[in-house]
Amino acid sequence: MLELAVLGLLKERAMHGYELRKQLGQKLGFFWTVSFGSLYPTLKKLERRGVVEKFFPPEQTSRRKQVYRITPAGEALFLELLTEGAHSSWEEDKFPLRVAFFRYLGPETRVRLLERRKAYLEDKLAEGRRSLSRASRADTWTVSLVRHGVETTEHDITWLDALIAAERAALESAAAPPSAAPPAAAPPTSAGDRTPDDVPTELQTK
Repeated sequence: MLELAVLGLLKERAMHGYELRKQLGQKLGFFWTVSFGSLYPTLKKLERRGVVEKFFPPEQTSRRKQVYRITPAGEALFLELLTEGAHSSWEEDKFPLRVAFFRYLGPETRVRLLERRKAYLEDKLAEGRRSLSRASRADTWTVSLVRHGVETTEHDITWLDALIAAERAALESAAAPPSAAPPAAAPPTSAGDRTPDDVPTELQTK
């Protein structure tokens, strides 16, 4: 999961390690628990795989601070991690992180991933409702917790429906043929350009 986050941020621009750590917290920390302790080991692993590389920016006067940037192999790995299929546990943990980088995907791919997430949540919702019916005789706290899970899942499905509808509308708009342009109006004619039939009768007699 950290690999996806690192590659996604380096896809935006090259960064020093400490700047990357800062961006992980600021941009992704709200919806994802960032493991800062594993950041530098992850960077070293990605560098060994050739998907990120260190370099000295030409405008930098000091050569002590190297900057990380994504490589073409890293671009390919990023898209693979962003769109890969996986088990439900992966979906649960990584989906918010994937949405943060959805701008790099085409609308068809976004729709496919959103629908797959929705199907997973619909299964989860059905199980939650079954659990709620079985928990009817449990203590108040257990029932409240299960109900909260059901309501949260329902809210997430509604959110996904709105995203899917917006993506489908954009696809339909892009696929629609351009509307026919109205016929061009005839250019206005001056009195000198008029034929005798165009000139008023009273002017023809003068």
